[in-house]
Amino acid sequence: MRIINLLLLLLSALLLAVLPTSQEPVGAADDVSIGIGIGIGGGGGGGGNAPPGRCPPPPPAGPRPSDFVNVLQYNAYKVIQRFKSTITCDPKNVTRTWTGPRPCGYTGFRCDTPPGLTDTPTIASVDFNGFGLAAPTLSGFLDGLPDLAIFHANSNGFAGTVPCLTGLRFLYELDFSNNRLSGRFPYELLPLRNLLFLDVRYNSLAGAVPPGAFLLGVDVLFLNNNGFSQPLPANLGASPVKYLTLANNLFTGPIPPSICNASNTLIEVLFLNNRLSGCLPYEVGLLRKATVFDAGSNQITGPIPLSFGCLGKVEQLNLAGNLLYGEVPDSVCRLPSLLNLTLSENYFTSVGASCYGLIKKKTLNIRRNCVPGLPGQRPGWECAQFLAKPKCCPPSTYIPCALHGPEEAGSRAAGLPEEEETRTPPSVAYTAIHDPHGKK
Repeated sequence: MRIINLLLLLLSALLLAVLPTSQEPVGAADDVSIGIGIGIGGGGGGGGNAPPGRCPPPPPAGPRPSDFVNVLQYNAYKVIQRFKSTITCDPKNVTRTWTGPRPCGYTGFRCDTPPGLTDTPTIASVDFNGFGLAAPTLSGFLDGLPDLAIFHANSNGFAGTVPCLTGLRFLYELDFSNNRLSGRFPYELLPLRNLLFLDVRYNSLAGAVPPGAFLLGVDVLFLNNNGFSQPLPANLGASPVKYLTLANNLFTGPIPPSICNASNTLIEVLFLNNRLSGCLPYEVGLLRKATVFDAGSNQITGPIPLSFGCLGKVEQLNLAGNLLYGEVPDSVCRLPSLLNLTLSENYFTSVGASCYGLIKKKTLNIRRNCVPGLPGQRPGWECAQFLAKPKCCPPSTYIPCALHGPEEAGSRAAGLPEEEETRTPPSVAYTAIHDPHGKK
């Protein structure tokens, strides 16, 4: 019994010792919890659920829309920046100026207010002439400037094909000359009814030129120095063009007789260095405003039609390097404005009386023909061989005008000082074929 009482006393002592110890962790835990809450909250009154701090947003990468004069310039800015990123060559470092919210001041760009708006200037003209820029395509740039009226890009390295420009309702001058464009004729240009100037010379365009090209209302159409081929469209004369260059291509077939329909507009036309054939059409003689007619270096045959004596304003007449024959009409040698008549490398067998004076003045070049008594003619056997072949072009005796008298022969050239007699005047068309860097 005594032992049992002793055990109960020890158990009571142990319980008294344990109870205070078990309460301490509760207080300690509360202290730890409060400490963590203060640490996270970062200050008085903060609890563990306070939101974290936020950094300010980064500044914009470029100008904001509100930095621009108007939304049209902002849209143009975006188009120019995308195009800038595609440029692979910039020898004059012009694109360094293509920054900031004032695109009207970028090198090569000019602004104007489009028709129908007031005080809303935007990109209206692009002039890259001679910049030497290179890019794989103009798509996305040229067609992305809807208020553009003028685009000049002579002597650059733009490649690819011509983009669709039907959305450019104000466009009236377009110059792609001396670039690296390829593919077919740009049919995408045919709906551009406001176009007055089209220059695609010195590129690598090929294939047929569509009839629609001669339904454009252009004053200037330069297609020379490409790879165009196939016959010329029969409606060539439907064009109101004043200056037409088709030289240095691969055109075949005859000169379309419809050329006479251009008698009130056509001033200079160049067919030279193609593969044209057929008879020389008398309709050429109806071009009463023409000052330059050049069909040299082709395979055109037949005699010169007497209607050529009606070309009263012609200054440059080149038929050299063809298969022409017969007599050089005296009326052609009497043309009053004639400064240069080139008939070399043909098979003419005689010349009119008035032609001898032009030969003496060196206005007429008739070397390498078959005219007896003149120097520098073909060998007799070569003439005989050609003349023995069947001929399919009958003489054309139709004369649609009153011919000029002998006293008017070369009257313009006759009035020049001797040292200027054979000097040719500046020619828009000849400049287009001899100078690939020629700019409008």
